[in-house]
Amino acid sequence: MEIKETKNSAGNKLFYYIVLSLILGIILGQCVHMFCPLRVMTLVAENIKLLGTIFIRLIQMIVAPLVFCTIVVGITKMGDAKMVGRIGGKALLWFISATLVSLSIGLIWVNVLQPGADSGIDIHNTASAKELLGKTQELSLAEFVNHVVPKSLFEALAHNEILQILVFAVIFGIALGSYGEKGLPISRALDTITHVILKIVGYVMWVAPAAVFGTVTAAVAMHGLSIFKVYAHFLLAFVIGIATLWVVLILVGYVILGKRVWSLIKIIGNPLLIAFSTSSSEAVFPKLVQELERFGCKSKIVSFILPLGYSFNLDGSMMYMTFASIFIAQLYGIEMSLSSQIVMLLVLMLTSKGIAGVPRASLIIIVATCSMFGIPPEGVALLLPIDHFCDMARSMTNVLGNALATTVVSKWEGDLDAPVVDSE
Repeated sequence: MEIKETKNSAGNKLFYYIVLSLILGIILGQCVHMFCPLRVMTLVAENIKLLGTIFIRLIQMIVAPLVFCTIVVGITKMGDAKMVGRIGGKALLWFISATLVSLSIGLIWVNVLQPGADSGIDIHNTASAKELLGKTQELSLAEFVNHVVPKSLFEALAHNEILQILVFAVIFGIALGSYGEKGLPISRALDTITHVILKIVGYVMWVAPAAVFGTVTAAVAMHGLSIFKVYAHFLLAFVIGIATLWVVLILVGYVILGKRVWSLIKIIGNPLLIAFSTSSSEAVFPKLVQELERFGCKSKIVSFILPLGYSFNLDGSMMYMTFASIFIAQLYGIEMSLSSQIVMLLVLMLTSKGIAGVPRASLIIIVATCSMFGIPPEGVALLLPIDHFCDMARSMTNVLGNALATTVVSKWEGDLDAPVVDSE
């Protein structure tokens, strides 16, 4: 019991350190923005955000081998391909439903609140969109296939191509499972490697407060708190949309999980805060694996569903895509019929799958979608000043969505145990 209290105390300390870092980052960033010339602001932002870069790179170092090991071990523990198909089918049912709900909520609120109408934002200031406009060619069918199907496992591992690693790991896991008892030594070795990597996670998490401090300081130093005044209507509408999505997700979770949904939110509190502070849902993947197993999800299901979710179940990003696309249309005074908006929703549902790990993937998808529907794609540049702050909310929502997906599938499989009590 004493050890358990010590572990909980350590977790609470990390939470408090992150909150403190967030507050200090906002204060320091605003001071730099107010009292320093542009040259100094840029210098401070470029250097202090390296703290966040270090943390993200440490996490990226872990994610690829962890995804491979957990997927393979999870599949071999399931025992046969039929179970893999059944659990995968239930996961995809949740993913598709959650995607449609997320996109629809964004579509409804952006039409009701009209944040792009009379916004006062300068629609001619679009020079910063050039980099994103040049990336839309990546969305061709050929490039999508190249992004999904690996030609080399080692290349996929080296470039953190999560979806490619996922494809190979599923095939390898099914083959290893069919090999029977002869494959057990490999499965046990990979299971041991997984636990070693999760041990590393515990060390890396203590870098998170420094990462939060650096990331937030850099963002506020460059844009200042005044950016919220200019984009107040958009941000308010977006927050309402995200809050609505949270209510819907939690309500569905409550229907399926009962009162345990509140325990789930509490136990993933640290991953949610880190995702919010660093604007990276990938950064908390290893920690989320640990917390979901502590909550009572079987490792075989966590190991299979969570990596799938990181490629196919980005609820916060989905909501943002419809919201931002229609917002840009509103800025330019472009009226879109309901049928056009529904078609846009379906296009986004298809084009957004498998974008995990692609830098600024949401913005790239928005650029391509705007081009397809006659909306000036350079308008995405108008979102760049506040995209980091929106990304904080998107990332946190993605974490919640994937935690719920994993837990719900565990419940459907009858494999959701009581929370694990730490005993060592």
